[in-house]
Formats: sequence, C-alpha cells, structure tokens
Amino acid sequence: MRGLMVDPDPDPDEPLGTALGWVGEGHRMGFVRTSSMSLRLRDSAELLATLAGGADVGDDEAVDLLAHALQCAAILEAVAPGDRELQVAGLVHDIGTILAPNRPEAHARVGATAVRGLLGPRAAHLVRLHDQAKRYLVTTDPGYRHQLSARSLETLRLQGGLLDPDERAALDADPDLGAGLTLRRADDDAKRPGTVVPDLGHWQGVLDQLARSAA
Repeated sequence: MRGLMVDPDPDPDEPLGTALGWVGEGHRMGFVRTSSMSLRLRDSAELLATLAGGADVGDDEAVDLLAHALQCAAILEAVAPGDRELQVAGLVHDIGTILAPNRPEAHARVGATAVRGLLGPRAAHLVRLHDQAKRYLVTTDPGYRHQLSARSLETLRLQGGLLDPDERAALDADPDLGAGLTLRRADDDAKRPGTVVPDLGHWQGVLDQLARSAA
C-alpha cells in the first residue's frame, strides 16, 4: 500500500483513523474509507482480504506474511484448541505490518487498534502484547535470543530491547501474559517454507463468531 502515514505511538483504544491516514491520492482496499481518510476493519471479509494482501509482503523473513499468519494460527489451534481469541490473535498478529510496512516499532499497536472494534478487546490486547512478549522472553530467558530469526533480532532493538524493571513488573501483572507468551513462541515457529496448514477459508467462521461477540 502507498501513501500511508503512521503515528509512531498510536493509542490502541482510539479509532484507527486517528493513528493512520492516507496522504496523496486515495486508494481503497476493502477496509479504506477514503472520504474520511480513516482505516477500519469493519467485518471479517475485509479482515481476510487484508490478510490475503500479506502474500505480497515478505518483511525479510523466510515466508510471506500470509503464510506466517496461517502457520501461527494453525500452531495455536493445536496447542490451545479451546482459546479461539488466542488463535485469531495469532492469525492477525502481524496485520499492522501489512497496514503500515517498515514500522516494526509500531506494528503491534497499529494492528491492535485495527482489529479491536471487530474482534474485541482481548484479541486486540494479545496482538499488542506479542512484541512485548518477545522482549519479556529475551529478558527472562538468556537462551531465547538465540532462537530468534535475524529479522526478529533486528526488530527487537527497534521495539525496545530488554525490559526495564517497571516494564517487566507490568507484564508480570498482566493476566494474559501466559497467552501472550504462547502466541510469541508460535510466532517464532511459524516461519517454515512449504508448511501445509489450513487456508484463510478455515478461519471465516471463527472470525464471524468473534465479530458477533464483539458487536
């Protein structure tokens, strides 16, 4: 996508249009409201169309963002079969990179803001948490850093590196820290070229269900 202007520190509770805006000529990809210069994922069809656009985005990893999203969701479906919000958070966790390429320090916040109204506060919170979960694991597990891809190590620095004591305490107090760490480990494992997993159609019903619950 072109002409996208991103607030580097958007508030996940504010409308996405206050964090993202179009500059220059308007361009529409399902979720775009060019008349008000705002972006909002309004239903599961628009969300799926956005994720499909990830097939054209590599983000310097071994697989494109669509393959990465599908692999991550499939891993979470296997390890947490009863937590649909966690599975869907895995599916959409990098949607901020599709919406705002080359902004790794902002992508989790952008993605959380984009999906909050559609998927609800918990799924959005897990999306926002996934980059902080990487920082948490690097801080608490000295061996974890060696499991990261070269790109993840690069973005770790841009996302803040090691947690300070206050940041760690805040995450320790988060009731969804465990789910966030599970998502993070799935994120790390979901970068295997050629892995066969269910396609986007597999997630249509789950997305519709979450959207109904969040409405």
